[in-house]
Amino acid sequence: MDNPEFEPEAFATHEVFNQPPALENYNLFTSDIALRETVAREGGGAAEDNLAAFGGKIGTSEVIDLGRQANAYLPVLKSFDRFGHRIDRVEFHPSYHELMSLSVAQGLHGSPWDHLKDKSEPKKGAIVSRLAGTYMMTQIESGHGCPITMTNAAVPALLFQPSLAEEWIPRILSRDYDPSFKPASEKTGVTLGMGMTEKQGGTDVRANTTHAQPVNGGGPGEEYRITGHKWFFSAPMCDAFLVLAQAPNGLSCFLMPRFTPDGEPNRIRIQRLKEKVGNKSNASSEVEFQAAAGWLIGEEGRGVRNIIEMATYTRLDCAVATAGMMRQAVAQAVHHCSYRRVFQKHLIDQPLMSGVLADLALETEAATALSFRVARSFDEAFTDEQEAAYRRIMTPVAKYWVCKRAPNLAYEAMECLGGNGYVEEGIAGRIYREMPVNAIWEGSGNVMCLDVLRALGREPEALDVVFAEFDAARGANAHYDKAVDLLKQQFTDLGTLEMRARTVVEDMAKVAAASVLVKHAPDYVSDAFCATRLNRDWGDLYGTLPEGVDQRAIIDRSRPMA
Repeated sequence: MDNPEFEPEAFATHEVFNQPPALENYNLFTSDIALRETVAREGGGAAEDNLAAFGGKIGTSEVIDLGRQANAYLPVLKSFDRFGHRIDRVEFHPSYHELMSLSVAQGLHGSPWDHLKDKSEPKKGAIVSRLAGTYMMTQIESGHGCPITMTNAAVPALLFQPSLAEEWIPRILSRDYDPSFKPASEKTGVTLGMGMTEKQGGTDVRANTTHAQPVNGGGPGEEYRITGHKWFFSAPMCDAFLVLAQAPNGLSCFLMPRFTPDGEPNRIRIQRLKEKVGNKSNASSEVEFQAAAGWLIGEEGRGVRNIIEMATYTRLDCAVATAGMMRQAVAQAVHHCSYRRVFQKHLIDQPLMSGVLADLALETEAATALSFRVARSFDEAFTDEQEAAYRRIMTPVAKYWVCKRAPNLAYEAMECLGGNGYVEEGIAGRIYREMPVNAIWEGSGNVMCLDVLRALGREPEALDVVFAEFDAARGANAHYDKAVDLLKQQFTDLGTLEMRARTVVEDMAKVAAASVLVKHAPDYVSDAFCATRLNRDWGDLYGTLPEGVDQRAIIDRSRPMA
């Protein structure tokens, strides 16, 4: 236009200001003080350089945007090809495959089992190191972590059947992600899923009706034909699945590959993909098995024992991954409030907001401390029976507490961002929708509490191991010492323990987290945690820290920095 009155500048209504820059192009490991200290303390220090490299790689704007894309362009079920042939495949957006490639290359799908290649001893700190990577990667995108987690957790279950382990574990340990749909023998790497839940059973897997018939007499490592359904069948494009079915001698665990040995697709019929509240990038499905081929792991009738080994590892992942999402929620909130100005002050300098941010950071550091203390017990359980006992009791404790605390934390962190937190362009809403799944998956809250009671019933001496660790932290904080005494009293009336299980397990978790913080965190962190979480008078709403808490020190410790 020739008339300057109609130049675009003449119609500008405003400039964009008082908006924070995107939190991107930063290192998720080096910028996280609590994580670095945790990894070093719990035995993963040898992996520090590797974790720093990974944290820098996935903190780029390009990788962060892969997480957005994978949740914007959802998996699509293709039941038939264009000629009407049944194909039962799920198509994913390329971003999903790129995220899978990053996780597999880092070894998040199985690096703790690398020693099985040469039959050496487990590498010190391998589980903690892997989970530090998981903690970071879940902050970028958590849905693709489902097959990653299950693949890692399938290894100890496969070890119950040496013939199957010899065939499949070398494929799992490959650092190549191969999304092609073809027999595992023709691929450069594989992933594994699982199928336990049926419509009528849910947690009660012994009510499963799916049945397995032996092909040639059956027995450990032999072929069966499996017919039935699974109400939740996670990641249906995996290369094989651990499934439960009723064999002639009881509920049993089977390895069901996507292809049969003759190279034909196994008779796994995907009925539909679940429309979930969150976990959108991951395809969860309902399936039917129409005489699908499966190979028995261990003995008939030992299915629960065999697959529970897998569930134990996935439960640990649930706790650590949830703590990782808590970390990202807090990082986003602190970052936003560091830039956003309201009433002539940055939000982070407003007393009420400062109290909320410090409280959220405190909760996250405690969840991280507890989760990784349990992770260390997995590393050391191979050679230390006391650590094995700690693992058996504290794994369900950690999963219960961390996963229960997370949804409300995600909501509160989202509120710190105001309207920016409630739109799909940002990550806060995705984290909020994602949070409940880890509390539900691999055993809900009540199941975790009952698992603690069952473990104590089978092994009452394990409680002495746990309390010995708690007692070792005495003397530094009066709130902590009192909480340990009160917790011990809760075990004096065993007749009402199941009724009180949620309270008892919650208190065990808080004392366990406090025991780590008292011994290793700065006093301003441990004192604030003990004064609030170990005090029954403390409210459940975030932002109610008592006077005297060094809120700015806690916030600065949690601040994500390049």
